[in-house]
Amino acid sequence: MTEHDPVLPVWLCAGCAAPWPCATRRHELLKEFATSPISLVLYMGSYYVSASQDMSWAPAGTLHRRFLGWLP
Repeated sequence: MTEHDPVLPVWLCAGCAAPWPCATRRHELLKEFATSPISLVLYMGSYYVSASQDMSWAPAGTLHRRFLGWLP
């Protein structure tokens, strides 16, 4: 279990207060989904949709980079 889960609806990291997913959580997710990268994209896509609803004021491109732009 990670301490780096999102705090909703502000989407900050519970462990380090950085915008979620923080660098630590990204690293954990890459390791966790190392054998199934498509599943990671789908998983993060669902978070992107939720964050888009919670942060409707944020530019879509910014949220896309934050939730999906770092994926391999």
